[in-house]
Amino acid sequence: MRIGVYPGTFDPVTLGHMDIIRRGAKLVDRLIIGVSTNPSKSPMFTLDERVAMVRRETEDLGDAVGVVAFDALLMKFAEAQHAQLIIRGLRAVSDFEYEYQMAGMNQQLNNRIETVFLMADVSLQPIASKLVKEIAMFGGDITQFVSESVRDEVVARVRSQGQLGDY
Repeated sequence: MRIGVYPGTFDPVTLGHMDIIRRGAKLVDRLIIGVSTNPSKSPMFTLDERVAMVRRETEDLGDAVGVVAFDALLMKFAEAQHAQLIIRGLRAVSDFEYEYQMAGMNQQLNNRIETVFLMADVSLQPIASKLVKEIAMFGGDITQFVSESVRDEVVARVRSQGQLGDY
């Protein structure tokens, strides 16, 4: 069985992430979405909330896609999942530079696991979770960047934190 891992913080999961998930799932028999902690980021949603969000958004993809939380080195996580492939989404040239360096480091850690880069659909390339949250905090409409249910969760969280700005 060919297993792939698609790691990320998914805070929140965007339409760009979903594009990569749907396309990545076609490349493997089983795709494990690894929802990670990242000490350099301040997430809006807890790890459990993000896992639940990604599970809900991917439930229509069936058993070929799984969602797992992890707080470890990516290669250790991929090994634990018995993955042969790591899928990374790219939006811009700046993403490639970072991801290329990361892929090289990961290859040094375990050269049996390949990294595959997928370009996001052109219409989705500008979408970044960080920008989605920023737009929401200033009262902007994020409908074109996330699903309706994710939009509702982001808006509710922004309101509960008293961060909702004016249009």
